[in-house]
Amino acid sequence: MIEKEMTVDASVENITRVTEFIDEQLELLECSMKAQMQIDVAIDELFGNIAYYAYGQGTGKATVRFCFDESSRRASITFIDSGVAYNPLEKEDPDVTLSAEEREIGGLGIFLVKKTMDDVEYKRENEYNILTIYKQI
Repeated sequence: MIEKEMTVDASVENITRVTEFIDEQLELLECSMKAQMQIDVAIDELFGNIAYYAYGQGTGKATVRFCFDESSRRASITFIDSGVAYNPLEKEDPDVTLSAEEREIGGLGIFLVKKTMDDVEYKRENEYNILTIYKQI
């Protein structure tokens, strides 16, 4: 089992740092470009949500943990923050049959994450939001 993590300020400016950190691990494991791109989109969405919403007008930290199980070739990326409790998986999926003008704003990013990852889990534990995405690579 490979496990690495980094903790950074939960700011939009750090989305690139987090993406590069994860991409470095994926490249060492010879991850397919398709899976890597899907993971990169998920990072952008999930870390962006933490940066924009977790701490309101304040700032805080976010930890990103990468784990890889060699036997199953399954990667997991966990996002941990101590911001306001919020489970994005409870948000109803947008009606993608409607035109962009007819659809309510919001929800498309987490919908995309749920559709492109093999599994997504959320829990609130000890005042922390813990969201994990899983992807076979």
